Amino acid sequence: MENVSLALSRALWVFLLAMLGSTTSQPLGGESVCTARPLARYSITFIGKWSQTAFPKQYPLFRPPAQWSSLLGAAHSSDYSMWRKNEYVSNGLRDFAERGEAWALMKEIEAAGEKLQSVHAVFSAPAIPSGTGQTSTELEVHPRHSLVSFVVRIVPSPDWFVGIDSLDLCEGGRWKEQVVLDLYPHDAGTDSGFTFSSPNFATIPQDTVTEITASSPSHPANSFYYPRLKSLPPIAKVTFVRLQQSPRAFAPPSLDLASRGNEIVDSLSVPETPLDCEVSLWSSWGLCGGPCGKLGAKSRTRYVRVQPANNGTPCPELEEEAECAPDNCV
Repeated sequence: MENVSLALSRALWVFLLAMLGSTTSQPLGGESVCTARPLARYSITFIGKWSQTAFPKQYPLFRPPAQWSSLLGAAHSSDYSMWRKNEYVSNGLRDFAERGEAWALMKEIEAAGEKLQSVHAVFSAPAIPSGTGQTSTELEVHPRHSLVSFVVRIVPSPDWFVGIDSLDLCEGGRWKEQVVLDLYPHDAGTDSGFTFSSPNFATIPQDTVTEITASSPSHPANSFYYPRLKSLPPIAKVTFVRLQQSPRAFAPPSLDLASRGNEIVDSLSVPETPLDCEVSLWSSWGLCGGPCGKLGAKSRTRYVRVQPANNGTPCPELEEEAECAPDNCV
């Protein structure tokens, strides 16, 4: 009887160990296991498409003009998240989205890599000094860290950015050869400004990350508010291209966020977004003037708040007159 109990105990331990092994070998979240070759290298090219033609409303022309911050990203596992829609951003990402300060975010990424071993590499690309242009860098991924995330700040803006969250470059047993994604503006949820040049006005309590659309936030003052559009045109694009393996060792790109070169692109194909004229409310009617015993005239005015562009609705009359009985006849 004792031998039978011992055999059952051993069988139970074998079963539990087998179950434990199969559980720990599975990635978090139930996603499929990447069984591709150990390492893959990619070039990443970020293209800014923020032009005055595509986004004419309140387009920043000076102090500062429209531009893009440095790109900061990481190759990681599912244990790590740089940012996620409908979730709160970290303090580091808040600093990056509001002021373009990257060091706190880099420290958070480094801490996640040391604590959870969830980050394989950090990569960066230099800033673009205009709304349209491109910048590029290279990154390395491997099966346990096949996800890629990055952020680029929209400058100027309250806390707006573009980026990707946990893009998987692995597909089963192979690495993807190329991935092209359109990017749209997101609000980090830490500043309540409506326009590109809004002063700092903290969101209290902090909100979650939301995508900015042509109708949300639904406020005429919003710099991305285009009620005639069903959706905004993409404000940027990113392309990942797998590189051929080189016999030499891979050297991770430097984290010099300002000194490396970039390229201005002036001939990008961009859509023309119509911008309708916006006028103020009418002023009060002026005094009624005219000869005694006859009808006089009074007038009121309004002014143009937003000039039309790209075949948008033209401005209406800015002055209106009406007949009246003179207040002070002559």
